Amino acid sequence: MKKTKARDAVLAGAQGLALTLLALVGSITLFVLAVVSVALIAVGVGVFTTPHVLTLVRAHVGRRRLLAAQWSGVRIPAHYRPFPRDLRSGVIGQVERCALMLKDPATWRDMRWLLADMTGGAIVAILPPTLILDGIFGFVLLAGVWQPIVEADGAYWYSFVRVDSWGTAGLASLLGVVWLIVAFHVNPYLVRTHFRLAGALLTPNREEELEQRIGRLTETRHDALDSSAAELRRIERDLHDGAQARLVAMGMNLGTIEALIEKDPAQAKELISKARESSAEALTELRDLVRGIHPPVLAERGLGDAVKALALRLPVATEVDVDLAGRAEAPVESAAYFAVSESLTNAVKHAGADRIWVDIAYAQGALRISVTDDGKGGAVIGSGSGLRGIERRLGTFDGVLAVSSPAGGPTMVTMEIPCALS
Repeated sequence: MKKTKARDAVLAGAQGLALTLLALVGSITLFVLAVVSVALIAVGVGVFTTPHVLTLVRAHVGRRRLLAAQWSGVRIPAHYRPFPRDLRSGVIGQVERCALMLKDPATWRDMRWLLADMTGGAIVAILPPTLILDGIFGFVLLAGVWQPIVEADGAYWYSFVRVDSWGTAGLASLLGVVWLIVAFHVNPYLVRTHFRLAGALLTPNREEELEQRIGRLTETRHDALDSSAAELRRIERDLHDGAQARLVAMGMNLGTIEALIEKDPAQAKELISKARESSAEALTELRDLVRGIHPPVLAERGLGDAVKALALRLPVATEVDVDLAGRAEAPVESAAYFAVSESLTNAVKHAGADRIWVDIAYAQGALRISVTDDGKGGAVIGSGSGLRGIERRLGTFDGVLAVSSPAGGPTMVTMEIPCALS
């Protein structure tokens, strides 16, 4: 237990150092670029540079969301307004894109977070490595390093201990033990505090959230109707081209068998064998079709076991972690299952991943699912992509989709569906 806590404290120290560098390098650079780019809108140049800079800002924020989930289990949802499907290209399209991004409240939440991240966020992040290094330096002083320091400067203050002799160096080492004990207990909480600060600044207030939900409900109402019509057409096509065609062929074979059973028993026997094969294939296709509509394991055992069964059929090693105290309504479970299925399919086909992690949990009145892979990254929500289909499917239930996929990976697809568990 103590070894685990010590390892967690050291790991939190390394994470804090990485977060400090991200805050002092990434956040400061992007904040300055964004401010300058927005100021240049007055002379026309900023109209073309601002969308690109804000896209980098969103990628930076998305990376922090991913780290928050991976390192501390803190979920920070993304609430960016989607771009219209008919957004024009060229100069006019750039102007429209710039205007849409600047009107999005999430853009200004990102800017506010950048400012906080390079100040308070950096201070909180630097504390874990500082506690560890300061504690170790107490022992370094006891090893005799205090002597050349005192000879050069006359005295040295280690925190609140004046070190000028072997006795005071011993006190410094005792104080170093205290700092290490403090780091042992508080370092993971400091890293989590850093991410919770980011979550508090990036999460929209109640009024903004309601406004976004109204807009999403209006849009997803049409998407739901379109998706239902498309699903019915798919089922009809699969039945017509698959099982129905095989059953028709089997009926024709049975008619032929009836005519040949007395004249040519050998040929009739061969046709019976083909009819049996056709019936087995038709049954398999019907089962696949039913599984595509609503998998039996989902209805019988719930979302967690259904996703685990889905993961077992993948060619990529997949870990599934489920933390659910009950079951959601059947339509919500179905939407979540097929959203996870599409995400896993994308990871297997396009990401080139060696490993996939699926995390399913319920918190704060919402079903939260993350699908993370160690692939090449570069996934985006766009017209015609599988992620756009997932977004439409979740939108029917007022759910949201966030994607963090920097070039080189990893890719994290996060889904959240408001619901209640039975």
